Amino acid sequence: MSPTPLDLKLIWRMTRPGFLIVTAAGCVLGIALAAACGCGISWGRAAATIGLAVLAHAAANVLNDFEDGRSGADAANTAGLFPFTGGSRLIQNGVVTLDDTRQVALALFGLVIPAGVLLAVLSGGVVFSIGLAGLFLAWAYSSPPLSLMRRGLGELAVAAAWWLVVLGAYAVQRGTVSVVAAATASSFAGLIANILLINGIPDAAADAQVGKRTLAVRLGPQGSALAYTALASASYALLAVGVAFDLQPPTAIWGLLSAPLSASAAVYLWRHTTTPQALRPAIIYTIAAAVLHALAMSVSLALAARAL
Repeated sequence: MSPTPLDLKLIWRMTRPGFLIVTAAGCVLGIALAAACGCGISWGRAAATIGLAVLAHAAANVLNDFEDGRSGADAANTAGLFPFTGGSRLIQNGVVTLDDTRQVALALFGLVIPAGVLLAVLSGGVVFSIGLAGLFLAWAYSSPPLSLMRRGLGELAVAAAWWLVVLGAYAVQRGTVSVVAAATASSFAGLIANILLINGIPDAAADAQVGKRTLAVRLGPQGSALAYTALASASYALLAVGVAFDLQPPTAIWGLLSAPLSASAAVYLWRHTTTPQALRPAIIYTIAAAVLHALAMSVSLALAARAL
């Protein structure tokens, strides 16, 4: 029996809803990019894309809570910065059980998979392959035997997953992918990876106790700060180079509007390498940077499409 009866409100809490906005923003970017050619978009498919991508992200979050609950990683993490790190804490606080969490994860994936197959059939092209790759990464990130998050590969998996989110949203509209879409998705994917990296810093001590060798554990505080700065810089450089070499629409440069947020987070991170529990503002800046990056480019692309 669950300590608390499961209802939609509790299931919503289990999905860690505060993070789902990054997936919605990635979908909006892919849709706006598809519209930038002036070919129009299908609003029905656009809504289905956002809904399914967010649902898949929610399922992955619940699965991650189950695996971290089963391994003891979240139980060991008594110094996490809730709600950003350390999971939803619902298992650890006795609100739900491990079995509840597993069942909810399975139910959410059970909704995503058939609906995703239907959307892929309607959209044609490479959408099925993109969706399959995304679901594989959602499983492989948390679950054994791969457990990419425990091997220092979580950031790479997350960057790949959100790169696919943008590509998938584009492909649903156009039925194909393009170099332009791949390039435009890259800077956003890098900023998403930085969310995971900075979230791992306050959790590093607890993760190390249970053998969870995340990138933050492997690099240490200063190494993580250096990696964060390098990844943010590389993401914005990719955008600038892509625009300069016509791999992206000129208006995509609006994505640089988020650079001050990433810079502020990096400065804050360097100042607090020895006090990771003070990183809450830097985590907020990092999430906001990724969202603003996607939405600023989306607005610019939508305006460009309207002008055609």
